[in-house]
Amino acid sequence: MARLIAVPLFSTLIIAAMLLVLDRMLRLFDFVATEGGPVAVVWKMLANLLPEYLGLGIPIGLVLGILLAFRKLASQSELDVLRGVGMSYGRLLRVPYMYTIALAALNLAIVGYVQPKARYAYEELRFELRSGALGASIKVGEFTSFGDDMTLRIEESRDSGADLSGIFVHFRSKDDAWYAATAEKGQFLRTDDPNTIIFRLTRGALVHNSPGFTQPRVLTFTSHDLPIPLPEFGRFRARGDRNLERTLPELVVLGRDPGVTEEVRDTSRAAFHFRVVEVATMFLLPLLALALGIPPKRSSSALGVFLSIVMLVTYHKINEYGEAVGGLGRIDPILALWGPFTIFAALVIWMYYQTAYVPGGQPIAALERWVGKLGSAIARRLPGRRRMA
Repeated sequence: MARLIAVPLFSTLIIAAMLLVLDRMLRLFDFVATEGGPVAVVWKMLANLLPEYLGLGIPIGLVLGILLAFRKLASQSELDVLRGVGMSYGRLLRVPYMYTIALAALNLAIVGYVQPKARYAYEELRFELRSGALGASIKVGEFTSFGDDMTLRIEESRDSGADLSGIFVHFRSKDDAWYAATAEKGQFLRTDDPNTIIFRLTRGALVHNSPGFTQPRVLTFTSHDLPIPLPEFGRFRARGDRNLERTLPELVVLGRDPGVTEEVRDTSRAAFHFRVVEVATMFLLPLLALALGIPPKRSSSALGVFLSIVMLVTYHKINEYGEAVGGLGRIDPILALWGPFTIFAALVIWMYYQTAYVPGGQPIAALERWVGKLGSAIARRLPGRRRMA
């Protein structure tokens, strides 16, 4: 049983995480390219988003792993043999619940502690990209601004930026002085001062103007080192300005703190109950997987697999809505989140009871028959299905 569960569980978890990562990866590449940041930052951002994806991927992987294990036992008649020798469904669920306890503890650690800090790190990277603190790349053939004082344009770049040509630089200092330079070649050089870089220009002209000059000074040069002060970037906000960035203990403290606003207390309580409900739901998944994984006799339909994913995703969206409504203060977060949990738990327990204790009971048998009739009706209307005379 442990082996039957492990293969689909981890396969589903990996595939779900990869699909979610690939979907976000394209948008992150576009965002990083637009902001002119280094490509390597995309992998850091995806790594910080992975805990958020695992929060939903782990329950889906768990339910599919257990469901496919029971489905395989039922389709090969091994489940009938196990039931014939006296093994109850409760005993068969011992191994699935071992997986559930371990994965629920892991999920609690992820949504309670790892995900908030990873989300904050992700938002910090976004801020640094927008502010240019990660080192914006210069777009060839376009005017690039570094802060409010400097504008740079480069016509051509070779050797990964080591050989620049067609240079234009305009810089304005704090005392209203400015200079503009053009050069055939250019190269950036580091200095001992981390706040200043040297832009070495070759074969060009420079125009320097200041309020104390009667007219701008113009000079030509063979080689000229232009010190460029890097712009100062604002510091990112402290962690905890959003509920996604708060750990479970922090949410508990804020939800009981009379010194904060009512809005903060409501949103903190709603976020806390949302995470706890999501973890508590995992203990219902083995019962749901068993009820949907055992198909009716003489049926090979995969309706149970499809229905399990639909039920789990729909319930997750209902919880998200309950968190939003509870955060607005319209409904108490306990009622908004634990009310749907009670209804979902009652439905799952009823489905398990029908499968385990009612002779011939199959909670989705009627739905299986309806889907079968619908499939037959559609097949009869398809072209090319006429019988040969």
